[in-house]
Amino acid sequence: MNTAKEAILARVSSALADVPPAETSNDVPLPRLYRTVDESPRAHIIEQFADRVAEYNAKVRRVNAAVLPQAIAEACRARGVARLAVPADLPPGWTPEGITLIRDPGLTIDQLETSDGVLTACALGIAQTGTIVLDSGPGQGRRILTLLPDYHLCVVFEEQIVGLVPEAIARLAPVSQRPITFISGPSATSDIELNRVEGVHGPRTLEVLVVAPELKDA
Repeated sequence: MNTAKEAILARVSSALADVPPAETSNDVPLPRLYRTVDESPRAHIIEQFADRVAEYNAKVRRVNAAVLPQAIAEACRARGVARLAVPADLPPGWTPEGITLIRDPGLTIDQLETSDGVLTACALGIAQTGTIVLDSGPGQGRRILTLLPDYHLCVVFEEQIVGLVPEAIARLAPVSQRPITFISGPSATSDIELNRVEGVHGPRTLEVLVVAPELKDA
């Protein structure tokens, strides 16, 4: 054992010296003084989500549910998408006309990397951070589906948007054993000289459709 490691472990042992052997982390309550619920009006929360996503250099478009299929098709045409990777359970009404869909699971890494993009649903949107959450649930597919294609078109319904991170964590608790991905804008990183590079760890381009409920006749 090297000296540095011994010193670290010795300090940990010293700090824990007065802890009863039977005590667990759940026995010690922690003060949680941060906000757990955003009480802002829903319109403000949704607007904040759209604004924060756009701040990450992602393209955001707000549409009504009645025109969602058309909005998906328009987004694909604008990028010249010809082959679109999608999860097997993509809602039938989301299929854009004139686009070849390649369905996962079953796609190889090469098929995913050479597709023109991927279309998915999501689990949640977080207004506070402009984050989209995928939990491998309906319409989302497996994690690799949204990491390899260079373009990700994601559909977020307004009712899926929460205000704060603690609200999102609470909603995700029932599926916490699934692979969960938090997406805050297109993939980007910086090297030691702070040169920004996009598309290293995921899609270079993120486009989000924020969908309002379809208006019903009174």
